[in-house]
Amino acid sequence: MNAVFKTDRGKVRQHNEDNGGVFINPEGVRFAIVADGMGGHRAGDVASLMAVEHLSNHWMESKSINTAQDAEIWLSENIGKVNRILFEHARENTECQGMGTTIVAAICTDKFATIANIGDSRCYLNNESGFKQVTEDHSLVNELVRSGQITKEDAEHHPRKNVLLRALGTEPAVELDVMTIIFEEGDILILCSDGLFE
Repeated sequence: MNAVFKTDRGKVRQHNEDNGGVFINPEGVRFAIVADGMGGHRAGDVASLMAVEHLSNHWMESKSINTAQDAEIWLSENIGKVNRILFEHARENTECQGMGTTIVAAICTDKFATIANIGDSRCYLNNESGFKQVTEDHSLVNELVRSGQITKEDAEHHPRKNVLLRALGTEPAVELDVMTIIFEEGDILILCSDGLFE
């Protein structure tokens, strides 16, 4: 299994608020993460960097991720811990008040991939069936689309398209989506922030 990580500041912002990487634990299981600091909020880049650093440290100390259930429990517990760390950091440091980050993470083995997300960073799967989005955005416009109030086309130009309903570090507790998919040879998993375009 091959893994590649790349980041780019893009054409809009003066600095890059995205962080991430691919980490391999002592048992050889891969953990990939992308975190996108909330633009327009103070210290979004601090939030995304802290999320990646803490989760990667927990990952390098972890062992015995043998089943999808192990992976789902690990993601839920450790992302919850990191959420509390970010929330407390923002509360104790005035320059970081209001900081937050989106997150999409995956634990990958040769047989399965367990994916967790909060916010609008996404996971896509490319396989023999085609290219499809695996995660759901936790954004205002996505909820409006899901409820039938606007179309997908309307969502692309909606004035509040950047409003998130969930983010890591902005509340004492956070709800995340966790799912496991079967991963077969030749499948490609793409984790990205909302800044990735074709």
